[in-house]
Amino acid sequence: MNPLILATSLRRPGLLFKHLGQSFTGFRTIQHESSFNMKRVALVSKMTRYEFLKSTYKDLSEGELKKHLDSIRSDYESLHQLHINHYKCVDLIHRILKEHSIETRVVNRFQYNEEIVDWADLIVTAGGDGTYLLAASKIKVKDKPIIGINTDPKRSEGYLCLSKKQFPAENFGEAVKRILEGKFKWKWRHRIRVTMSGFHQNDEPVAIHDQQLLYPEYRFEEHIKEAETHFGEELEQRLHVHEMPPRILPVLALNEVFIGEALSARVSYYEIKRDEEPSMKQKSSGITICTGTGSTSWFFHINHLPIEAVKDILGITKNLTDCDVDLTDQTLMSEVASKFNNSLKFSADEQRMAYTVRDPIVNGVFDAIRQQRGFATRIKINSRMWDGTLVIDGDSSFHFNDGAVATLEMLESDALLTITLD
Repeated sequence: MNPLILATSLRRPGLLFKHLGQSFTGFRTIQHESSFNMKRVALVSKMTRYEFLKSTYKDLSEGELKKHLDSIRSDYESLHQLHINHYKCVDLIHRILKEHSIETRVVNRFQYNEEIVDWADLIVTAGGDGTYLLAASKIKVKDKPIIGINTDPKRSEGYLCLSKKQFPAENFGEAVKRILEGKFKWKWRHRIRVTMSGFHQNDEPVAIHDQQLLYPEYRFEEHIKEAETHFGEELEQRLHVHEMPPRILPVLALNEVFIGEALSARVSYYEIKRDEEPSMKQKSSGITICTGTGSTSWFFHINHLPIEAVKDILGITKNLTDCDVDLTDQTLMSEVASKFNNSLKFSADEQRMAYTVRDPIVNGVFDAIRQQRGFATRIKINSRMWDGTLVIDGDSSFHFNDGAVATLEMLESDALLTITLD
């Protein structure tokens, strides 16, 4: 590549993609010092627990809200103080950006849309990982960078945000300075694209955060009621499903996709096809499919081994073989557990997905052992559920009932551009 083009491209990521023929293999983490034109920033603020409760109980006065929270043993004073602390951080971030002559729009989750994304040169999130995931979900182009600031470092890890030790809100000015000076690295995070076909493929997503799925048993009752009152209309729609082209869902998964019954007590029934392997019928508590970014989250916590489990397994191994293992060696147990658990994590720029079948039913009919956990580049799932749901990044939920088909894959064009300062 012409050095002049490369140098210019580092300032304008989109130009780099153009000259690479829309492929960025080998450039997933650019090691050079970089810069870009950062004149406009969209600052996306999380919804605090206090704000959530205020919107939920909008008819209550402040005193009535406090009384209600006291009645359910919830700490009103603490929630209100956390709300104040968060917005102090938001104001501080806003002021720092203004000091650097950067035009800033502060928006909440309801104001944040694709128009705001198109307007901004950089998306900055103020909150935790949930806010970061929400903001990333609206970014559909691959040259729109995003960073996150953890506004509650004592109560939130903020894995996706800038280091809470190195760049807390009060030190955000240093982060801005380094970005403007080009002392950062680009980092790609691959995301999962879901293509839906079958009944409900054109449904709008339901935001779990907005409490619309807070009581899933109500959804089940409504589902039954709808089936009874609109059976003829539903049947007619199902007969014409094959005429509709598959639909790419409007949300990309940065962390993971969960597929299963909305009511967790019900068994999830579906057919799964991984890459070129034959399709298999399974019953389980659902299935999660994650990216490298999400491999440190839900996927990790489902599959990680505690030291006690390692000790039990090595104890059985010792009894069945001639292997001489000191079961009192806590250092050994810890190292084995750590090595296994670390093997569950993989890089965010890897173009593959990891999946886990949760609590699979294994008997003479259903054989889930060989596919309980692994990797794939393409996964196809056919629903056989009555009140199934497909949830992206724990926020956007789509109906996924009997006959619906979801195809999950990763495309380079869907990767998210992020900034690292560590």
